[in-house]
Amino acid sequence: MTTNAVSDDIANDGLSEERTSARIAAIAPSQTALVVMHYQTDILGLFPSVAPALLTNTRRLCDAARAKGVSVYFANLRFSPGYPEVSPLNRNGQGIKRLGLFVEDRISPELGQQANEPLVIAHRASVFFGTDLEAQLSRQGIDSLIMVGIASTGVVLSSVAYASDADFRLYTVKDCCYDPDPVVHEHLFSTAFDSRTTVLSLADALLLLA
Repeated sequence: MTTNAVSDDIANDGLSEERTSARIAAIAPSQTALVVMHYQTDILGLFPSVAPALLTNTRRLCDAARAKGVSVYFANLRFSPGYPEVSPLNRNGQGIKRLGLFVEDRISPELGQQANEPLVIAHRASVFFGTDLEAQLSRQGIDSLIMVGIASTGVVLSSVAYASDADFRLYTVKDCCYDPDPVVHEHLFSTAFDSRTTVLSLADALLLLA
């Protein structure tokens, strides 16, 4: 490759970063939180082929948020032994109960949860339903959320819908979300998530947090 070609590549990369920065409004770190949803050992254990890449991507995102002064919140699906929180009327809950998981698992240690980073425990797909997450965010003066999670058709869809209705400014990071149905995953990011959130790649998100 010639010197001119290298220079052109560097210039093009710079222009790409400038276009990304211009497209995405700057955040106010003290008013922004990263919400990491269902990155827990039992769930990552269900998807061993993609877990390493997801954990690497999301650890980079968490570290960038920490360095920027953005609060990091974790939200896990958790039940008591015997699943007393699961209603017999809730079809999704019955499926969870049959799995026999989410009783003793924990936040994936690869993400390096810090002592000041809250863990919200939810018993439903949405991290807001039946929890005090919205109240915690409100007390901290947070109006903008960067949301990532597993799975896109479950916790991400349910939580984005609620947060949008609650008037949060929303970002989703596609490279840190996953669903075992890739067709539906792609469709959500081009429809429901695109209409409610600013959809970012990991590279976009790291620029936003730089």
